[in-house]
Amino acid sequence: MARKSGLISHGDVAVNRKARFDYFIEDTVEAGLVLTGTEVKSLRGGKCNIAESYASVESNEAWLINANIPEYGGGNRFNHEPRRKRKLLLHRKEINRLFGLIKREGVTIVPLVLYFNDKGMAKLKLGLAKGKKLHDKRATERDRDWDRQKGRLMREKG
Repeated sequence: MARKSGLISHGDVAVNRKARFDYFIEDTVEAGLVLTGTEVKSLRGGKCNIAESYASVESNEAWLINANIPEYGGGNRFNHEPRRKRKLLLHRKEINRLFGLIKREGVTIVPLVLYFNDKGMAKLKLGLAKGKKLHDKRATERDRDWDRQKGRLMREKG
C-alpha cells in the first residue's frame, strides 16, 4: 500500500468483517460511489466505517445507507454530513437484477470493502447476502477455532 504524506492512494479504506460472520455471501458486485470533495479527502485519510451500513434500491437507483464517513478536519463550513445517503453507480441491468433478488429471494445487499482502484476512484464491493441463523454462526466460530488450534498443533509438532 503506497503512502504519500499520510494519505492512502491505493488499497482498502474500510473492510466490513462483521458481514462474513452474519451473512452467507452468495455473489459480489463492484459499484462506484457519488462523493463530495471532503468525503474523498476523509477517505484518503483512512477514515470510514461501513460495518452497520447496507445498500438499498429505491426508485430505480441504488443507495448506500448508514455508512459513516467522518467530517474532514481541514474542511470548512461546507463540510459533508457524516451519515448521509450516498448514490451507488451501477448499470441499469445490475440495479434491476439486485431489485429482483431483494423482492423474490429476500437477499440483503451488504458492503464488504471500500477501496480506491488503480485510477484513484472510490469503489465499493457489495455482497449479495442471506442471513445466518444462530446455529450457523456457532458453526462458523467452531470452524474458525479449530483452524486456529490446528495451526498451533502443526507449528508445535513440525
